[in-house]
Amino acid sequence: MTAYVITARAAPALGDIRAAGQGDWFDVYPDVVERRDFSKIWEAVGVAFVRGADVCLLREER
Repeated sequence: MTAYVITARAAPALGDIRAAGQGDWFDVYPDVVERRDFSKIWEAVGVAFVRGADVCLLREER
């Protein structure tokens, strides 16, 4: 069981994201879309989701 945090400034390696599965979870912050590799990260998070990881898309407070 591992918790991952993905932001504009920090993210785990793509292989680590793809290898995640049941019992792991991701907190994905809204600023992640600012990353140049956002599409690759999003694809990897999708793989982890299909493998059973929980994904929490966080919202900005307004």
